[in-house]
Amino acid sequence: MNVMRSPFVTLVLIAMLAFLALQFREVRQRAVSAPSSPATGSVPMSARPHAPEAERPCPETDAIAVYKRVSPSVVAVANHALIRRGFFGFQLYEVPQGAGSGFVWDKKGHIVSNYHVVHQASTLTVTFPDGSRYDAALVGIAPDYDLAVLRINAPPEKLVPVTVATSRALQVGQQVYAIGNPFGLDTTLSAGLVSALGRTITSMTDRKIYDVIQTDTAINPGNSGGPLLSSSGRLVGVNTAILSPSGAYAGIGFAVPSDTVSRVVPQLIEKGRVTRAGLGVYLLPDHVTARAGIAGVALYAVAERTPAARAGLEGIGVSRLGDLIFGDVIQAVDGIPVGTIEELQAVLDPRRPGEQVRLTVARNGKRRDVTLTLIEEE
Repeated sequence: MNVMRSPFVTLVLIAMLAFLALQFREVRQRAVSAPSSPATGSVPMSARPHAPEAERPCPETDAIAVYKRVSPSVVAVANHALIRRGFFGFQLYEVPQGAGSGFVWDKKGHIVSNYHVVHQASTLTVTFPDGSRYDAALVGIAPDYDLAVLRINAPPEKLVPVTVATSRALQVGQQVYAIGNPFGLDTTLSAGLVSALGRTITSMTDRKIYDVIQTDTAINPGNSGGPLLSSSGRLVGVNTAILSPSGAYAGIGFAVPSDTVSRVVPQLIEKGRVTRAGLGVYLLPDHVTARAGIAGVALYAVAERTPAARAGLEGIGVSRLGDLIFGDVIQAVDGIPVGTIEELQAVLDPRRPGEQVRLTVARNGKRRDVTLTLIEEE
């Protein structure tokens, strides 16, 4: 039988071909309508959906918020000095002597800045970012901490105090911001990190400032006295110095920690000066103690009618042969070892008059603990 000519076979073949054609058409339609995988790249970027702008991560949001909130509180401080000119010196001229930054401390018009910004000023002016200017009176100075407090007579709505945070919680690597007036460019924001903690720098009076914050935030001449801020816009330090061979930003700046500022500024507002907590003793220079092979801070003398005198502490004496006899040597304060005068001052610096401390002292090879009350020292 001729299979090709069989009507039945012909119909079967036609039906099979039609079925295959329909299957092929459905597969093709699914392939065309299905979205392409990102790996194939067959769908152009413009055709892909975009996330709304508000939902995207925005790393600069914090900086923008800090600047908008805190910049109205940051001021420019101008220092003017009177000079005499003329053959007989009868002509007086007021000339700019320096400029720096400052910030609003409270609603009473107190402005915090650096001591070196206001040093030897005959007149001081404070300028806000909107251009409003006020004459400032000097309330108090703390040269040992490079801090100063001014006061202006401004309306309450102009005075927006900077919120103060504790500097003890800072960590290396934390984001910080500085707002100030570098080179006279007002209300400038710079950002950086906390580079190190616990630094020690020297003030204009050659006294040490302890627990200073080191930052790589751009700090230049004119930033002095301005705030160093946390990522939330709270005060963690007052910018005070830079380490630079050229006098401009070199990546190393220093700020007085806010814990020190919070202790010093209220005293300046109340008394115009700051007092230190002391032991009521006079100390022997470190090189003399070291030459004698004695470890610790030796007492040279003890002031009369002080807690140290009542506790029985003694300074140096002289033998019948003229030899130096050491008295008490301080070796620790509240369990913290001290080997130099600077280390002793670093431990006492954050303390207040009236607080009690436990001294570990040695005399004639014998150690003992003495508890005494700190007194106020200039």
